Amino acid sequence: MAQTATLYRFRIDLSDVDRNLYQILEFRAAMHPSESVPFFTTRILAYALNYQEGLEFSAGISAPDEPAIRVMGLTGGVDLWIDIGNPAPKRMHKASKSAKKVRIYTHKNVQLLAKEFREEKVFRLEDIGLFSLDQRFLNALGVTLNRDNHWELTHNEGELYVGVGKETFQCHLEQYRMED
Repeated sequence: MAQTATLYRFRIDLSDVDRNLYQILEFRAAMHPSESVPFFTTRILAYALNYQEGLEFSAGISAPDEPAIRVMGLTGGVDLWIDIGNPAPKRMHKASKSAKKVRIYTHKNVQLLAKEFREEKVFRLEDIGLFSLDQRFLNALGVTLNRDNHWELTHNEGELYVGVGKETFQCHLEQYRMED
């Protein structure tokens, strides 16, 4: 019998000083059985760090041609395409041709990923936002996951602070440039 996704509820008190955005986010996110905890926590953080009107999770693994997170435009195109992990260069080539903005949040080897994209000549490579999160930070944050989660997330000058109960986790959100 196949395993089913686990549904998590989140309340994130977001203080994104870098974007001057202060918001309480309340949403549900399904974690597929094949999804690792670092991948899932990266996906949740990417959602919060890019929060705007119309932001949504895609259908996930059942929709492999869609981004993990997106904002649809008024004309039906994708305004913002966000992928998680280590997406294939061909996938990002297609994404950068079809979406106005493309961002990748990874917990993998970011230099190797950037090198692959340069070698494959990904379209509009210099416009793709590539962000890296530390695996230890994600693992520590993942240990706190419950079915109901309340995070206090602060983003200031590239630093992330996530308060969960009495614990606080810190990580630098590293942005990489992928110009040739």
